[in-house]
Amino acid sequence: MKRTALLFAVAIVFASLLYGQHELQPLRLTLREAIVMGLKSNLGVQVAGTQVSEAEGTSERRRSLLLPHVAADHVTSLQNRNLQAFGFALPGAPVTVGPLSNYDYRVFGSQAIFDLQAIHAYRASGRFWEAARLNYQDARDQVVRQTAGLYLNVQSAAAQLQAAEARTATSRSLVQLAEDQRQNGLATAMDVLRAQLQWKRDEQAVLLARNSYQTSLLALARYLGLRPGTQIEAAEPLALHQVAIPAVEEALPAALKARPDYLALRTQRDALLEQQKASRARYLPKLSIDGNYGVLGRSYGTMPGTGAIEATLSVSVFDRDREGEQKEIASRIQRVDDQLADLERGIEQDLRKALLDLDTTIQAAAVAQSALDLAHKELELARDRFKNGLTDNLEVVTAQSALQAAEDDSIASLARHEDAVMALVRALGATEQTYNQYLGDRAEVPTNKEVPRP
Repeated sequence: MKRTALLFAVAIVFASLLYGQHELQPLRLTLREAIVMGLKSNLGVQVAGTQVSEAEGTSERRRSLLLPHVAADHVTSLQNRNLQAFGFALPGAPVTVGPLSNYDYRVFGSQAIFDLQAIHAYRASGRFWEAARLNYQDARDQVVRQTAGLYLNVQSAAAQLQAAEARTATSRSLVQLAEDQRQNGLATAMDVLRAQLQWKRDEQAVLLARNSYQTSLLALARYLGLRPGTQIEAAEPLALHQVAIPAVEEALPAALKARPDYLALRTQRDALLEQQKASRARYLPKLSIDGNYGVLGRSYGTMPGTGAIEATLSVSVFDRDREGEQKEIASRIQRVDDQLADLERGIEQDLRKALLDLDTTIQAAAVAQSALDLAHKELELARDRFKNGLTDNLEVVTAQSALQAAEDDSIASLARHEDAVMALVRALGATEQTYNQYLGDRAEVPTNKEVPRP
């Protein structure tokens, strides 16, 4: 019995250790997985989704004004009447008669036959609904862009940390080399101090780089809706991905047809035009039919059917409010026209800048990589010269500083290139549908399963 209990306790401890190791495993995310998570949990997308539902409800209400309205009621009354109030003052007749009781079961119906104001109001609500859906898509596109930017920050910070750790390892080996050279009489104490000072500087750089890396992870996790403290890491390292650069003359017309923010404004303008027509139709005649049918009587055995049907034609003769409404709508249309013109110029500017940045960053990345290769060679040559006693380690420390600057330039150029790629995707429009074309040879999102969440 004791042996069984002991084995059971060991199994529990072993399972706990395995579970703890599993919990400590960081959540590795590709860019696509991060985007999927961002689209599911971002507050801006959720708010935009509720606005779509609200606009749909408004459209349904406007549509109901054109559909039949049917109601039913039952009235049971018990009353008496003052005959003198109705002009019946007969000698000897009572002043009041009753009480009288009756039952009335009735169905009422009404139908608008012609109401141009309601028709245009319904069409306007439908256009506003379409604009809300486009704004929802624009919110999703912005999440794609923002998630890519935060993911890029993580990649850049990880590259900076990796480079800083590699420089620290190199500095540690150079300290050992300086100490060996001093023991062999080929270096001085100053050489050892220089090497040690550079080593400490590189260790400090590692601490700062690690802090930047952890901060970038916190920002990404927060944006993806993960719990604070969730361990995540980027599964894709920072790298250069070649993409096709479209011509601006071809890309601009396509962008204006694909950008949901631009299309939403155009749709809002169409809705305002329908509202303007509805306002003008306030003076036009409105025709409707109303009717009712039911049974009326004093007892359930004798309740004959009664009913009525009538057509109503109404015309507004004087309505001062219509002029103020016309001014409001005209001002809104003018405002949207100005916004459309400004946004069109902004889209062209974003597109041209993204294409310019993309072309420049490709060349800059190549130059930075060449400079990085030269910096590595310089450090190697300086190290060999110091090792062979041809010079002191001042050349080595200088080469180390040059290598750090070259690594920083290379990482920054790669980051600018990746940011330019996503800026181009955003400028082209339909970001959620087209960004996959610009992700290069990156890993695919796992299919037929949910993105893992902690």
